[in-house]
Amino acid sequence: MRDAYHEELDSISDGLIEMARLVGSAMGRATTALLDADLALAESVIAADDKVNSLHHDLENRAIDLLARQQPVATDLRIVVTSLRMSADLERCGDLARHVAKVARLRFPDTAVPNDLHPIVLEMGQLAQRLVAKAGLVIATKDVDKALELEQDDDAIDALHRELFSHLLDDRWQHGIETAVDVTLVGRYYERFADHAVSVAKRVVFLVTGEHIGDFLATNEPAALGE
Repeated sequence: MRDAYHEELDSISDGLIEMARLVGSAMGRATTALLDADLALAESVIAADDKVNSLHHDLENRAIDLLARQQPVATDLRIVVTSLRMSADLERCGDLARHVAKVARLRFPDTAVPNDLHPIVLEMGQLAQRLVAKAGLVIATKDVDKALELEQDDDAIDALHRELFSHLLDDRWQHGIETAVDVTLVGRYYERFADHAVSVAKRVVFLVTGEHIGDFLATNEPAALGE
């Protein structure tokens, strides 16, 4: 019975890793659809979000079932509860990728992002995809040091987000209000996607150590930074 129980715990972790893979792929494809005005690709991203939602609901149901049947304690309890929260973060990542695809669909056959901002948006999309891939790796390996790196990785997205806003606020902006709104929304979607990936990594720190990341760093910061 205990072997079956731990197989169920492992299957929840596997589901989270699959969710991370799916939402990373979705954001990559949504970015391509946005910058290339690819309607078919945008529609495929929007439709594929149903699979992420289905995985999210399945993981919720399995976690709740485990809580009811097995009444886990200590580390096992943290795994179940933290997995519920990580699943919610990853489901939200899927929603944000879908939002980017919806902007692409809304503006088709035009592109929502002016050509001069394509490099910034492309880099934001690539960074967001790498962040959630790293979050998936952290779920698989339970590597606390790797989890702590995501906070620093997220700084690069924040810097690009600020750079995007500097263009929007520039007196030389000539692309109109509608485009400014689109770019504002898209920038926010990428920034929030990255935040949810970081949140997943923080939850892994709690899962492994039993401490929230602030408390963990307060007592372990020199070791965590390799000092």
